[in-house]
Amino acid sequence: MTVGAVAYDRFERALGERDAPLALVDLDALWANAADLLRRAGGTPIRVASKSVRVRALLRAVLDRDPGFRGLMTFTLPESRWLGAHGFDDLLLAYPSADRQALAALDPERGPILMVDDAEQLELLARGTRVCLDVDLSWWPLGGRVRIGVRRSPVRTPQQAAALARAALRRGLRVAGVMGYEAHVAGVGDRPPSRARAAAMREIRRRSLPELRERRAAIVAAVRAVGGHEEPLLVNGGGTGSVELTAAEPVVTEVTAGSGLFAPALFDHYAAFSPRPAAFFAVPVVRRPGPGTVTALGGGYLASGPADRLRLPVPALPHGLRLGRLEGAGEVQTPLSGPPADGLRVGDRVYMRHAKAGELCERFNSILLVEGDRVVDEVATYRGEGKAFL
Repeated sequence: MTVGAVAYDRFERALGERDAPLALVDLDALWANAADLLRRAGGTPIRVASKSVRVRALLRAVLDRDPGFRGLMTFTLPESRWLGAHGFDDLLLAYPSADRQALAALDPERGPILMVDDAEQLELLARGTRVCLDVDLSWWPLGGRVRIGVRRSPVRTPQQAAALARAALRRGLRVAGVMGYEAHVAGVGDRPPSRARAAAMREIRRRSLPELRERRAAIVAAVRAVGGHEEPLLVNGGGTGSVELTAAEPVVTEVTAGSGLFAPALFDHYAAFSPRPAAFFAVPVVRRPGPGTVTALGGGYLASGPADRLRLPVPALPHGLRLGRLEGAGEVQTPLSGPPADGLRVGDRVYMRHAKAGELCERFNSILLVEGDRVVDEVATYRGEGKAFL
């Protein structure tokens, strides 16, 4: 999605004489995206992914905005404990933890639900700890000889899930839920720049979704049949890219989303929804090396994942700037070319979008909140609060 001249003028008025580099969140876009996520979920509760926000004040604001947002999916155990100390509850830790010190300090009654997918992980947990079984929802075509999806949980079948549930119960743990992340649907856009890749992604979705839905339902039924689990059993799935698809499954009790609030550049490549870009960072022009080109200070904030051009930041405003193919986005400087370059002067701001959502907040101590054409607040990121959890 492109961001037009109206947004550029609005941001310029809001920021006034503030010097870049800086980061901002457009609250008008953020709340529009939140409303659209709720619409897509169709009444199924949305658990907010904290890694996609990494700003405590914004996490609280989203949860307080509408009861359709319910609880957080966290990414480390120390982060979970820190958020809990600040009044957040209903926490589901998305990834297994081997942090022995944090686990030893955990109160099984009040701590987050912990993710497990292997009997070895169970040995680290105290009796009474609530656990969620992470199951693999990758697609395995050609008789299981090919895997399409992420490599995380080894638990793929109903039988394996039931065996893990029984092992957890034998250890005195409380089985609270089942989680499965269909990454090849939720995390990979079906409208990438490559037409061939777009066609392939649409075909993968079409062919994998029926099997995914059937297997998730069978896994949940197998865990229920073991008995000894909490009621109601939490069944979590999805991500921003699959909210409406996952929410439509009868067995699912909640979906996870977070990136859709900020709408980073990777989410420009989905056919079913068009979120409004809400998170930006601004870098200052410091050089004019020649006609049609300016150089900005910094800007090389690359996203995690496969090393391709989709992980580069995207020049957003003024519209029409582009990264150089040979230099890309640099550690200390980023050349930008295009028609708007000749109208920019040293000290002017260029606005860019990160490819992913919360990773941007690891670069800045605070985020400016823009509403209309004014800055209404400045809030600390995790980094600004002195927290670097990964």
